[in-house]
Formats: sequence, C-alpha cells, structure tokens
Amino acid sequence: MAVYPGSIELPVTESLNLAPAGGWCRHPHKHRGSLFQDSVSTSRVRYFSPPAEISSHSPPSSPACLADCEKLPEKDGRRFRSDRVKFIEYTMFRFLNGTIVLPDRLLPDGEVVTLDDRIQHVGSADLRAPSGLAIIDLEGGYLLPGFVDLHVHGGSNADFMDCTEKAFRTVLAAHARHGTTSCTPTTTVARHDQHLQFLQIVRGLRNQHTGGAKVLGAHIYGPYFAAEARGCHPAGTVRPPTPADYEPYLAFASEIRNATVAPELPGAAEFVRACRARGVRCNAGHSHATFEQMEQAIGWGVTHVDHLFCAMSDRARLRQSQTYPMRAGVMEATLYFDELTTEVIADGQHLSAALLKLAYKVKGPDRLALVTDAMRALDMPDGEYIFGPLDGGESVRKVNNVGVTLDGKSLASGVTGMDHAVRTFLSATGAPLHEVVRMASLTPAKIAGVDAEIGSIASGKRADLLVTDSELNIRAVYIDGRKLIH
Repeated sequence: MAVYPGSIELPVTESLNLAPAGGWCRHPHKHRGSLFQDSVSTSRVRYFSPPAEISSHSPPSSPACLADCEKLPEKDGRRFRSDRVKFIEYTMFRFLNGTIVLPDRLLPDGEVVTLDDRIQHVGSADLRAPSGLAIIDLEGGYLLPGFVDLHVHGGSNADFMDCTEKAFRTVLAAHARHGTTSCTPTTTVARHDQHLQFLQIVRGLRNQHTGGAKVLGAHIYGPYFAAEARGCHPAGTVRPPTPADYEPYLAFASEIRNATVAPELPGAAEFVRACRARGVRCNAGHSHATFEQMEQAIGWGVTHVDHLFCAMSDRARLRQSQTYPMRAGVMEATLYFDELTTEVIADGQHLSAALLKLAYKVKGPDRLALVTDAMRALDMPDGEYIFGPLDGGESVRKVNNVGVTLDGKSLASGVTGMDHAVRTFLSATGAPLHEVVRMASLTPAKIAGVDAEIGSIASGKRADLLVTDSELNIRAVYIDGRKLIH
C-alpha cells in the first residue's frame, strides 16, 4: 500500500487502471477512490474521492455502481458532485524503450510508471497498459535512479559555505544537471559562526523543493581535523572538538546526517558519543590515526571513512614518526574492517584505476560509495577559485579537470559531477553497470539512512530518475516525479 498526499491510500496494483478520456468512474470495492484521465495527451490525472454513500460499492461493473455514476452531474466529460467530491491532480509518466538499471541487474525493454512523486510500477513493458499516460521515450538509453552525493562542497562558482540561500540553490542546481538528485551539503573548515549560519540554511531547505538536488541534511566536515592532515582546508580554524564548540552544532542534530572527526584528536570519543546519542552518524576523515585508534573509534560509533586514500595515514606515513615496527593507519583499517563503509572520488585524477580496482575488490559495491567532493569550480573554466567560504577560504586552482593547491603540489577537491564519476569508475574497473550505479545511488542512500525512500528504482520509492543515452550522458533529470528544466 502506498500513501500519497491528501491522506489518500491507493494500492499500487490498482493505480495503473486509468480511465479513458471523456469521463469514466470506477469505485473499487477494496478502497475508496477513482482515477480520471484528463485527456489522452496529458500526464495529468485526477484522483476522485467520492462521498461516503457511494464509496463502498461492489466492483465497478455492478448496476448499483453505474447507477450512482449516472446520478453525478457531468462537467468536461467527467461526472462529479462539485460540493461533495475532491479532486487532487497528479503527474503520471511511463518510461519505455530502454534499459532500466535496477540494484541487482539490468532490465532491457522494461518500463517504469510514476504517479506524482512516487514510482508505481517497475517491470517488463506491457502493451496492454493504458495508452493515455505521457510516454517518456528512453530512445535505447538507460533509466537510472537519481544519484546521491554524500560529499559535495560547491559548483557553478558557489560554495555551500558562502552561507546564502542563493549559493545553496546554485550548487544544488549545478549538481542536478549531473544527475545528483539528493545530497548532503558539506562544510569546510571555517569559523564557528559560519557553520551555524550554514546549518540555518540547511534547516530552511531540507525536504523542500530547491530547483535542484534535494537536501538530505548537513555533513559537518571540518573543523575537527588533524592539522597535519587538513589538506587544502584553511589552517587557522582547524581545531579539536570541545563541548562548547560542538553543542551549538548539535542543536541542529535533526538537520545533520553525518559529522566527521579525526579519531586521534582529544575529545574525539566524547564528540562521537554525543553525535550518536542525537542520531547523527559519524565519519573518520583528515586523520593520521593508527589502526588501533580506528578500531577504538568504531567502538565509539564511527561507521564511515571519508574519501579513501586521501588525507589519511597509512604504513608509509606513520613510519615517518616510528621506524619500527611498521604500523597500519586509517587506510589499512578502512580496508580491513567490514563495519566501515567508505567512498572514493572517481574523477580520474584523484585516484588511479589501480586504486579504484583495489577499493572495489576489497570493500565491494555495498560498502563503497562514489562521491564528487566537488568545489565551486564545477562547470567553470580553469583558473583560481576560493575553496570554502569567500570570507576565510583557501585559494586553489582548477586545472586538468581537478582542483590543486596554488603550488600545484597537492590535490584540492574535485570539479566534476556524479555522472562523470559513474562513467570513470565503470571504465577504470570494468565492474558491472548495475553495481557502479548502485555505488552512486543505493549504497550512499543506505549510508545516509534514507534507502527506504530513495536510491533505487522500486515501487513505492520516490520518483528520482535519470534518463541517459547509451554512453551514460544525462539527457533528463526527474526529481519527485517532475522533470527539471534548466
């Protein structure tokens, strides 16, 4: 049973039983309501909620049902009682003539039918289905679930840490063009007041229509980094977690999906426990922790590790402070512990094909997500940009399709979208397409705890869908069943 706006319950199996244009009434004996199709050329349909005295009929072919239908006055080819009947409009689409990418397989020549913001039907194409639904021709391409990005900073010359609603909407629209339909806006190291302003905007936009990707909640990523592992983040505001600093953040706990900390910092254990007590998931990142410290962090409640292979300790790094015995670090712990999920920046610049293959083989598609880690230079020309807030951020450069520090010696965030990540990972690893897409959709949705609603093409889930060509280039983006217009 699927529940829709207006507290109307409509069984999924019944929802495709539409009326022909010109007026028709159906009173199913198992539930209240009827569907009216406005015309054979529209995707708009209306749900009919009848008066109580005619809502509990036997099947629609019965004389009693037909008699009651005749009692209703006709308007525009539809019979209804204007003072007793409620119409609610919905949008319906039927996606055909392509391959549906499911979590566990490809479905060639399949079809997907959506009703407003929900997926109603997934299966092989049915020639007997109603002809009046608006057809979306996949033209031999693919229908994918919308991508979910757990690590994203900016795009189109805006950064979430600019801390304005306009900047948020600009970034969300930019990433939607690359197939991201949901994301966790991600902070950078910044001042305390800037983080609070960021959280206020997340609160205002979460679960709202943004004109782009949906906001699932915040990712508090920085300021609690190891100073020597801060990467391109501003040095002046890196700090360890203290209750005085993080308790104001946790006042927004309902708006926060994930929070990152370097486990070796003083106060890290208390911070993780405070987050977990308020329902906030915890990551390890920008850390030079040892294997043993990572094991302890798992015990506190850390479940995820940010951008595998980047800004983290490994055997070679730790050997700089202790010659023998050689020790394992964050990288080795991430690969070893099945309890930990992780992510890779699959832009073709951060990591070689060999490292992507290693991550895929060891962690597998259910514990490895694709992320962009994109900054404001996404969809912008090469040149100098500010990473993080305009007030206090770090100057970096975009060159050769990646962000680098001004001296060119270190990486400084990504500049490509999720569609590029999917194509890059697929080409680099040779993994099955459905698994690569899962790593960009269902796996991150599970990590964020929202997989019951989004992340895969399945009946009852939100209609966040991508139409691509055969080369996985985005042709159309649907969020909550509505096509984005850019």
